[in-house]
Amino acid sequence: MILQTLDAYYRRKQMDPDPSKRLPSFGLEDKEIPFVLDIDEDGRLINITDTRNGEGKKKVGQRFLVPQGVKKTSGVAANLLWDTAEYALGIDTRDKPERVAEQHAAFRARIEALPDAAREDAGIGAVLAFLDAFNPELFAGSPAFADIQATNPVMSFRLHSDLGLVCQRPAVVAATANQAEEVPDGMCLVSGAPAAIERLHPAIKGVWGAQTSGANIVSFNLDAFSSYGKAQGANAPLGKAAVFAYTTALNHLLARDSRQRIQVGDASTVFWAEETHDLENTMADLFGDPPKDNPDKNADAIKALYASVASGQFSIGGPDTRFHVLGLAPNAARISIRFWETATAAELAGRIKQHFDDLGVVHAPHDPEHLSLFRLLTGVALLNKADNIPPNLGGEVMRSILEGLPYPASLLNLAVVRCRAEQKPTYARAAVIKACLNRHIRFRKTAEKEFTPMLDPSNNNPAYRLGRLFATLERIQEDAAGGPGKLNATIRDRYYGAASSTPAAVFPTLLRLSKAHLGKLSAGFAITRERLIGEIMDGFDADTFPPRHLALPDQARFALGYYQQRQAFFAKTEPKTPEEIQ
Repeated sequence: MILQTLDAYYRRKQMDPDPSKRLPSFGLEDKEIPFVLDIDEDGRLINITDTRNGEGKKKVGQRFLVPQGVKKTSGVAANLLWDTAEYALGIDTRDKPERVAEQHAAFRARIEALPDAAREDAGIGAVLAFLDAFNPELFAGSPAFADIQATNPVMSFRLHSDLGLVCQRPAVVAATANQAEEVPDGMCLVSGAPAAIERLHPAIKGVWGAQTSGANIVSFNLDAFSSYGKAQGANAPLGKAAVFAYTTALNHLLARDSRQRIQVGDASTVFWAEETHDLENTMADLFGDPPKDNPDKNADAIKALYASVASGQFSIGGPDTRFHVLGLAPNAARISIRFWETATAAELAGRIKQHFDDLGVVHAPHDPEHLSLFRLLTGVALLNKADNIPPNLGGEVMRSILEGLPYPASLLNLAVVRCRAEQKPTYARAAVIKACLNRHIRFRKTAEKEFTPMLDPSNNNPAYRLGRLFATLERIQEDAAGGPGKLNATIRDRYYGAASSTPAAVFPTLLRLSKAHLGKLSAGFAITRERLIGEIMDGFDADTFPPRHLALPDQARFALGYYQQRQAFFAKTEPKTPEEIQ
């Protein structure tokens, strides 16, 4: 199913009205070529063109359409008219002269094996003449050549009178296409038609954490993986054309500048539709952090999503268009499928909207209206660092969003643990807690009331009210000291962990201390605070208050109650203390 939809996406992009957006034809690939050797028709070197842009290690070479690369293994395998300097020029960069000589010989053999019609092309003749006369010592003083010797980059050839590379000349392209057409020797699982089965599939590049040289989705390299006497690619028979299509499409989606990929934890996530659709262009904005030069981009995309769900229409594409999302994770030399979801655009948009609805919680004015997935995950990670996000968490959360399922239990656990460890529920953690609790309530169909984005005084859940009470006692302590920020440490800094897990151990002490703090306030102000304490205490059963311990879900309710009560203190107008009046 995955390979079939990727094959269909490749064919759709082949028909793109904009030629610059079309994917390479069968037998070609889009490749970064840092250096191009410009030669004349007699094979004389005219110039060494450095196509790279940028500085230092961030230099990126220009991309060209070249004959599809061969599958590199431990043996010698050369590409046609482009390859590393060792293959293309026979330059020894690793002190292995015998191997380099073998590689260069293979490179020449690929060119000489071209059909006669291609061999007669002026570009091919020029390349062979250049290779015959090439002498590294003649270019020893060239800075570009020194860089080539030091880095062994990929390079190709170009006739000085042409704009394109020699490998892009019509005679070479025609020969490449003819060579790709082979006699069928099996039934392709993607097309369902007889085809020449591909034994080794091209590498998939761009999956975060995988090998930089690329990894494979379909791969068999040991006898243990053989079945019914079939080995290598015959285990999953795919025609050469289908293999080219799905690998080209996936590499395109995973490209560095792709607008159809996002990184969610360790899962490299790509998405595409069966026809041009608005969601293809906005999905990255929905879940990613907005760029610094356009901080409203994320909010604008979410606003457009809400409008589309409300109207049932999209600016580009229809509501019934099938949409596909694929999550990939590294697994040594292979790639594992972390999740795969396919649904109509309307269904998917509705699930994403529900995700943002579930996360909605009151926050400070300077906080973003909607939290990106990255901020959400780092918010529950140790030290708020991306490196500390558990490996599988991002993919599991994304799957929950796309399939409309409850969030993973580990997400709620992490949020509660970080609140307790740092003695502070934050915006991101409160959003996670509210979303996880509400989805649990909704899917289990329990009698518990769902939590609202704002403070809910009518919610009588004991753990939620304990959190509210703790926030109120902390505020009374701050009021007695002259307002928030006057104390180096509040009761939260000393007692939050115990209050949220073993309330009976600390709340009697905290309530007794509050009486001393209330005595320092003006009469009217003290009455206001006492009235709030009384309102919160009315929701408790006198026989069970305070509870001896709270289970982890109740610790989550405590944290949410504390956070919303604190936000309520800052949101509404407070009676001023005498010190504030002065």
